[in-house]
Amino acid sequence: MDVEKIDEIIDGYVDEEGVLIQILLDIQRELNWVPKEAIMEMSRRLQIPISQIYRVASFYTAMSLTPMGRHLVQVCLGTACHVRGAPKILNKVENTLKIKAGETTEDMIFTLRTVNCLGCCAMGPVMVVDEDYHGKMKTSDVNGILERYE
Repeated sequence: MDVEKIDEIIDGYVDEEGVLIQILLDIQRELNWVPKEAIMEMSRRLQIPISQIYRVASFYTAMSLTPMGRHLVQVCLGTACHVRGAPKILNKVENTLKIKAGETTEDMIFTLRTVNCLGCCAMGPVMVVDEDYHGKMKTSDVNGILERYE
């Protein structure tokens, strides 16, 4: 855990109020998760109780308290995507990556999550890898898309 990197992120917000969420997001973006050591350093530097930082970090799905893969794969299971075959897409992704939703591949390349809605229902079923949206998905599309991120 690189405490210097955490300090560098925190230093970018010196004398600013209400920066807890932004610092957590920056740590998440930099390290791909929010380690316990980062929470402890934030607590020490910002004079915020560890419990408060943990509560915020564990509330938002944009933050992870466990190491994540280099690429985040999200499959929408909202109503519009569900009726258009999203469960089949999820099943194909799980079988291809050999993990279940909520897990990370052993090689730390992919983390798979499900979401309830991505706000692009007309494109359903939708899979997002990092920030790349893939709509009108078919099970036959899954392998080709995932191969681009290996």
